[in-house]
Amino acid sequence: MFIEQAQQFKHDSWRYWVGMVFVFIIWQLGSIPVAVAVFGKVMQQEGDLEALSQDPNAIMQVLSPNMTLFLMLLAFAIGLGGLLLWVNRVHEQSFRSLTTSRSKIDYRRFWFGFLLIAGTTLVMTLVEYVMNPESFEVQFNLGPFLGLLIIAVLMIPLQTSFEEYFFRAYIFQGLGLMTRNRWVPLVLTSIVFGGMHAFNPEVEKMGGIIMLYYIGTGLFLGVITLMDEGLELALGFHAGNNLVGALLVTADWTAFQTHSIFKDVSDPSAGLDTMLPVFVIYPLFLWLMARQYGWSDWSRKLIGPVLSIHESKQSDQVNGKSLTH
Repeated sequence: MFIEQAQQFKHDSWRYWVGMVFVFIIWQLGSIPVAVAVFGKVMQQEGDLEALSQDPNAIMQVLSPNMTLFLMLLAFAIGLGGLLLWVNRVHEQSFRSLTTSRSKIDYRRFWFGFLLIAGTTLVMTLVEYVMNPESFEVQFNLGPFLGLLIIAVLMIPLQTSFEEYFFRAYIFQGLGLMTRNRWVPLVLTSIVFGGMHAFNPEVEKMGGIIMLYYIGTGLFLGVITLMDEGLELALGFHAGNNLVGALLVTADWTAFQTHSIFKDVSDPSAGLDTMLPVFVIYPLFLWLMARQYGWSDWSRKLIGPVLSIHESKQSDQVNGKSLTH
């Protein structure tokens, strides 16, 4: 029903195709502030812009980590604003229907997803620190950390929400209605979501194998969205993952370099531990969520056809489901 309900609003294919391009452009225009700030700083210091253009990762070193983080996240906030404006004005679709198939947004689901990954990340990081203390450097500095905390709490949820609403909501619903099935948006958005991270410095350092992690994460987020008929779990999970990660650990080779508590000084490599989330932790999370929310009929929800609103309601009645659960 999460995909099907978009049929209640203006859902012509052209609205989605133009919308995807429009939102992408607005998102990229949101990067102008960080480009202007970096350009101004380099010019002020009489730096070498040509050398900077040859090493995009060096941009992270021009401004302070907190300022760089804020300006990078600002682009996602602007993209989110553009997406919600397009959905509201062009599709005349409600925010609730873009978020969930339930009668109202379930914030308890958001916090369940958030606390699940936040707690897991915290425990795994502390265990890794105890077992391999030589791989970490404690760099906690109260002043810069408080600045990071404020920026992260305010801006990272906007960044993750943009990605979820764009990929797991807008494109999910658009492709689902156009193709009349669920597996196409599930697979395509997972691949595109993973590809969006292809230019992260982590890929250069750890090799292309790390793309399995990004694509696998996109697939996991897509599966919980379809199975739960709403975006709340994915919103909470994604926000918890990025927020706790930014506050806990940074490294010289990561996309986000922050005034975090720890700095990873180990030699980066993609091994079995990198694939652990995709092949072990994510399946465990799926099992836990399925038990918590009583998920069933997996094949229909993941690879079944997208029905009309009337057919979808009949199917839910047959399966004994309620959209208010």
